Amino acid sequence: MNFDYFAHVFVYIAGAIGIISIIVIYLWLIKKDAGTEKMQELASFIRIGANAFLRREFITITPFLVGLAVILYFVMPDGNWQIALGILVGGGLSMLSIYIGMQASIRANIRTTQAARTSIGKALKIAFRGGSIMGLSIVTFNMLGVLLLMFIFGITPESYDNIHMLIGFGFGASLAALFAQLGGGIYTKAADIGADLAGKVEAGIPEDDPRNAAVIADLVGDNVGDCAGRGADLFESGADNVVTTMIVAASPFFVAKYGWTGIMFPVIVRGIGILATLVGIMVVQGSEKKSPLWSVNSGYISTALTCIVFFFFLSLYVMDDMNLFYAQLMGIGGAFSIVFVVQYYTGAKSKAVKNIARHAQSGPALGILEGLAYGMESTVWGTFLLGFVVMGAFALGKGSVDGIYYIAAATMGVKELKGIIMAGDTFGPIVDNAAGISQMAGLGDETRKVGDELDTVGNVTKALAKGYAMGAATMSSMVILFAYLLEYARLTGISFDSLDDILINLIVPVNAVAIFFGAAMPYLFSSLTLRAVNEGAFKVIDEIRRQFKIPGVMEGTTLPEYAHVVDLTTQNALKSMVGPTMVTIIVPLIVGFLFGPLPLAVYLISVTASSATLAGTQFNSGGALDNAKKIVEEGLYGGKGTKTHAAVVIGDTFGDPLKDTAGPSLHILVKLQNIMSITLLPLFIRFGLNLFQ
Repeated sequence: MNFDYFAHVFVYIAGAIGIISIIVIYLWLIKKDAGTEKMQELASFIRIGANAFLRREFITITPFLVGLAVILYFVMPDGNWQIALGILVGGGLSMLSIYIGMQASIRANIRTTQAARTSIGKALKIAFRGGSIMGLSIVTFNMLGVLLLMFIFGITPESYDNIHMLIGFGFGASLAALFAQLGGGIYTKAADIGADLAGKVEAGIPEDDPRNAAVIADLVGDNVGDCAGRGADLFESGADNVVTTMIVAASPFFVAKYGWTGIMFPVIVRGIGILATLVGIMVVQGSEKKSPLWSVNSGYISTALTCIVFFFFLSLYVMDDMNLFYAQLMGIGGAFSIVFVVQYYTGAKSKAVKNIARHAQSGPALGILEGLAYGMESTVWGTFLLGFVVMGAFALGKGSVDGIYYIAAATMGVKELKGIIMAGDTFGPIVDNAAGISQMAGLGDETRKVGDELDTVGNVTKALAKGYAMGAATMSSMVILFAYLLEYARLTGISFDSLDDILINLIVPVNAVAIFFGAAMPYLFSSLTLRAVNEGAFKVIDEIRRQFKIPGVMEGTTLPEYAHVVDLTTQNALKSMVGPTMVTIIVPLIVGFLFGPLPLAVYLISVTASSATLAGTQFNSGGALDNAKKIVEEGLYGGKGTKTHAAVVIGDTFGDPLKDTAGPSLHILVKLQNIMSITLLPLFIRFGLNLFQ
């Protein structure tokens, strides 16, 4: 078979299908009924606020990307302009993807609300199709960005020695993702906590009540946090994975085994992911008879089955190595296992969520403790499952260097579900917005009930996305580590034919210290992000209290100053995201330049392990506490207006920044530090002081 012809034709066809699908689904979406004039007015508030935040966030991100590209252009000893250009392309396509995805999200919300007035099935279909545009955007532009840079850099079957120069694409995407996730996460939770505590707990008014000055900021936050932030997260995760797998494949050992086929393997797999995502999107139709969660799960399963079929033929007829198929199968199995664990601990009908609500009858403290305890328990099983996937894939190589490529293949298996997972994640803020618009527009209890039912499913899909993203980040970090060590071998002249060729002695004190530095880093990062949310929420609560005193606001005859709260939370988020970003960048630089490349590798392993377990605790605790609030609001233990309800609302506000800010941001801490380290590895080798060795 002419592989070169197959590779180029398939990946470009898949990219074209992805672009065309985005356009077709968007045009289908905007033709749907946008509801009453009042609904459209409310939706316009959300749209204006979300676009204003995104515009200011992009203005903040762009100088960092350009400044970094200029610095590396002058200091990198090799491939300076290629790495600089890669940073700009990676960051630019990340921002383009989340912009397109969010434009669909803030237009799907009102159309979902209108559909919910007559049919839950139609509402689900519109919301999921709206979310699918983000999912398709990140996988399509991810692959096309790599292909574009390959063309510009002249990477061909005859000339692939400069494959490592693609690393700038991942670095730029990672930096943009950290800003997007941090800024969006801080914004959304400051607004959400402020709205809940000042509105529901203090004033005793319903959720999404139009008298609450923070209600629009809260609905805006759903889009800039769960939609834009998570989209940038999964975009950079995919970029890092494709590029570093290509670097691994370009090492002499794997070139001898797979040739150019092995280098292009991750790009073709990404093309498969585009097609499989599209299949899953089409399967989610919505039904009046079946539960919404069943419909969404059918999309996940269809995507996985499509991937499996394509992976089988790719491994058998193109790669001529069925172990790659088995490794990818393990990766898909691991992804679904993580999804199962998250559903088990955070689902609205789960034992964990019911126990949290039961303990909340005795006050918020016991409910919070129960939620935190279940979050700690949940992270154990997710970590064990990923460990078994890694060791299973490595075992296919029978203990040799071959096992590295099989681990990379397993990671690709995990990653190709990200399009459909992202569609489900963006579905969450769309239905949350839809429920809020329904409440504010006074559409009645039946429409609100449909919105709340879809919102409960959205909470599950958002929790799944967070668990999936952390698992994907952990697996990606292992591939980045392998690429780091192979690059270290290339730059230092080591022949990497055996795992014994690079050994790191953990008894050496500097390496032991690096372990502790890495383990501590996620706690510093989480502290900074949580305090930023806390400060923002404090300001929002003060502002809501002030506006409650404005004549006519509490009577419902005067609209609150929604824009003022949107502006307040925007300023706090953009200002607060700089500190955690600088810490993320500076610490690996200190370790790399002072201690050297190998202690830095130890640091990266430690920060990955610590972040994975801490993040799992955070977002599963938060997800369970959120759904405990939901089931009480549906009538359990007396329903709304009771002490139990007040307790679970407080528990939810405790869990919100864990699951939507600190936890998800740890994904990007891990990947950014890993991808930055491999980008700057030539500088660490040339200028590192190698102290204490």
